[in-house]
Amino acid sequence: MTKRIKILFTIPNFDTAGSGKVVYDLVKGLDKTLFEPHIACQHDGGAFFKEVKGLGVPIHIVNFCVPYRPFYSLAFRIRTIARFFKREQFDLIHSWHWSSDFTEALAAKWTGIPYVYTKKAMGWGNKAWHWRSQLSTQIIAVNRDMETGILASYNDKVLYMPLGVDLQRFRPLNRTRTTPLGHGFKDSDFVIVSVANLAPVKGIEVLLEAVQSLEDLRIKVLIVGDHENAYGKELKRTYSSSQIMFIEKQLDVRPFLAVADLFVIPTKDEGRKEGLPLAPLEAMASGRVVIGSDIPGIRDLLENWDDLLFPAGDVKALSDSLQAFLSLDVKTKNALATDMLQRAQNQFSLDKCIQEHQKCYQQILKTYAV
Repeated sequence: MTKRIKILFTIPNFDTAGSGKVVYDLVKGLDKTLFEPHIACQHDGGAFFKEVKGLGVPIHIVNFCVPYRPFYSLAFRIRTIARFFKREQFDLIHSWHWSSDFTEALAAKWTGIPYVYTKKAMGWGNKAWHWRSQLSTQIIAVNRDMETGILASYNDKVLYMPLGVDLQRFRPLNRTRTTPLGHGFKDSDFVIVSVANLAPVKGIEVLLEAVQSLEDLRIKVLIVGDHENAYGKELKRTYSSSQIMFIEKQLDVRPFLAVADLFVIPTKDEGRKEGLPLAPLEAMASGRVVIGSDIPGIRDLLENWDDLLFPAGDVKALSDSLQAFLSLDVKTKNALATDMLQRAQNQFSLDKCIQEHQKCYQQILKTYAV
């Protein structure tokens, strides 16, 4: 029997199911006759950790990156990481760490193990990203703008590989008028849903201001996400009404997508911007039309639907987009929903994402063996 490829997936924690869910899906979906996945994280806490543990793969609780200072002992601390990598005899390391830390990559280089990292967000801003990229064997870009923008200097090692949606879980949903939490809507209501981890960069107020400017009481808005932080509390205090409702974070968003006539993602073009947001992709796979701000990642999802993109932060432009969609006839709306569903299925499926990762790993190790 051919030796399986032993891959270590590194991620700081599983406090939330964001990137953790992507790693979970990837590890779960890998062909176990070809690959032996391991996971390294820095602690065993977090709401999602129990689900990850249920995968039955080895999980290492270890510090796979270290502070740079004090510099005089940095080599010693990096050597500790390298010893762990060497002792476990990993064939390849795939980092899902969000930060620019390069000590993990340096430890991999020290031991001669190929190192891959996925660039998940558009932030750059310091020289550490340069060092991390220089030390990497391959860099996975989740949107096209990364290739031509922040990662352009490393185009010889950049591979475009978008994230994928689980099409077994997210399928076309029949339109319903009630949620599991008791919200009820009339057939004449037009329900807009947005799902996000509420932070200022998400631009939720842009959506809410746009809706209010239309002065159309048929429009109802559901904002699904943790609203117990300062930003969420301020949104709720300012906008909560019979027309605009805030729903706490849900483990299963499908019942809320089922009531949606439209999904809107109004992320701003600032700060640590989206890489490739999964929430609108899940909406598309559920048979819902998506309108989004014209920024990296969202542009990938809404390619060829320029009229459904609006300038980030522009309340008037979003208001106009909402009004234009409202004025479409049912046949046109349904055709749009079908086209978006097919794009999600054909271009952004989880199965395709897993297959592309497997090809990437095999190609890297084939090249290393030469």
